[in-house]
Amino acid sequence: MTGAALTIRRPVTAGRAFATAVPPAVVASFIVLAVVLAWASVPALFTSYDPAVGVPADKFLPPSLEHLFGTDQLGRDQFARVVFGTQSSVLSALVAVGIGVVVGGAIGLVAGFFAGWTDVALARVVDVLLAIPSFLLAVVIVSSLGFQTINAAIATGVSAVAVFARVMRSEVIKTRRAVFVEASALQGGSRGHILFRHVLPNASRSVLTLAVLQFGLSILVIAGLAFLGYGDPPPASDWGLLISSGKDYPRAPWLVLYPALVTVATVLSINRISRWLRKTS
Repeated sequence: MTGAALTIRRPVTAGRAFATAVPPAVVASFIVLAVVLAWASVPALFTSYDPAVGVPADKFLPPSLEHLFGTDQLGRDQFARVVFGTQSSVLSALVAVGIGVVVGGAIGLVAGFFAGWTDVALARVVDVLLAIPSFLLAVVIVSSLGFQTINAAIATGVSAVAVFARVMRSEVIKTRRAVFVEASALQGGSRGHILFRHVLPNASRSVLTLAVLQFGLSILVIAGLAFLGYGDPPPASDWGLLISSGKDYPRAPWLVLYPALVTVATVLSINRISRWLRKTS
């Protein structure tokens, strides 16, 4: 055709569309999180060393191709201990988030939907929990239950209940006043139908985004409790316990550096993913 410009459009594939929609930092965060979850699921696939057995002659070896994260004071491979410790650290954080979502979400759902004296009573309970620093509350609870990682997870979950309850309550109140909810009530919908068919699905979006953020915070809290000795005792290899035991050997800084870097990278990646989900929701 004379005078007409021919424009060739390249087809947009699913991979290109995903790369365009998701920032590179978020993609990198997903990769870090995928690696950590793989470590937690099948740790033996990533290392052939036993995390609890070492070679005394190989103690305090610096990082190398044979020992990526070096060795500790007993000649144990530090990379193996970090990888196997991921399972306890990540699963404990998931348990903590699950407790916070279920218990806190239920409290916020009931308080926001039924209002009245129910809302007043539950709101006072939430206010009391919010008045206590979450880490201090976790220390008190785990001291009462016993020094184990699962108890640290329970304590961390209980300390997060108030945050989830407040977010769920505010979302329920906002959703309850929506036009489609009022229309459903005018058409004869029961309170149970309105609650579980309309209010809960719409109010839970912000709670799920908060759950991702709380997952990273729970890893930090559980690592902090393990660092103070409130988790499983040695030879466990929780990330916080590795950092705590490594600080006693300044001649081998890799004993603290690598577990700390893994912890920080995991938490920062989860926080970045949470921020991205909050913007896209």
